[in-house]
Amino acid sequence: MAELQLSPIIAGAWRLAEWQFSVEQRLAWIEGCMARGLSSFDHADIYGGYQAEALFGEALALRPALREQMQLVSKCGIKLVGPARPAHGFKSYDTSAAHITTSVENSLRALRTDRLDLLLIHRPDALMDADEVAQTFERLRRDGKVLHFGVSNFTPAQFELLHSRIPLVTNQVECSPLHLAPLHDGTLDQAQRLRLRPMIWSPLAGGRLFNADTEQAHRVRWVMGEIGARLGVSTTTLALAWLLRLPSRPLPVIGSRRLEAADEAMAATRLHLSREDWTRLWAASTGHDVP
Repeated sequence: MAELQLSPIIAGAWRLAEWQFSVEQRLAWIEGCMARGLSSFDHADIYGGYQAEALFGEALALRPALREQMQLVSKCGIKLVGPARPAHGFKSYDTSAAHITTSVENSLRALRTDRLDLLLIHRPDALMDADEVAQTFERLRRDGKVLHFGVSNFTPAQFELLHSRIPLVTNQVECSPLHLAPLHDGTLDQAQRLRLRPMIWSPLAGGRLFNADTEQAHRVRWVMGEIGARLGVSTTTLALAWLLRLPSRPLPVIGSRRLEAADEAMAATRLHLSREDWTRLWAASTGHDVP
């Protein structure tokens, strides 16, 4: 099977339902992202209260030929309580073969496609039977419904548990100048060792880089302002360039309705931070210099 190729910046669709776009506006957003080099779209079955994938699929149906030029990523394993899933009595995780299979079928139907390029287990599940999940993944791949597999928010040990049974291609984790845990807990070390590119969610700290009223955020904003002014780039571009400087070659996921944000994000792929500037941001985040 061909190696999975994702765009260097990935368009996140988790807020698609919140934007209240018309179907034509959704299509324009999809086309605008792709024109800027964001050909990969990140979904999950639960996004928008189980509605975001269908909204995307409705727009894609207006230009079905776009499907061959994009990569669709989705996640499953979380069961939310609400009107869209009345049978769910309590929020829980479910990585059983039945739930994964049903989730994939629902995502394919909603996205109006015959395959997912990448499926992720959304959260670590203490009741996950790794053999059962691996067998389910194998069956989905054999049936042509999912081409590649990964996980999200897994620790290195949890990743290894499943990866030892079936090859995984990524671990999607939170990381930003305000959230450094993956740099120090072995997550990105493991990705580099296995030569698997991690996906990064909330690379702008969910907007906290711009407005959080904490000492850490104030320190980081001050340093980013100084470096950004010197380099002539925006905070968005600088924050993503800081992540892209990591040797594990991460793939940030951005979730903005603004196509200008996609332009700023792609500018980060052309900016190579010096080690000193990268470390200045790390020090601002931690509150101390390197040892």
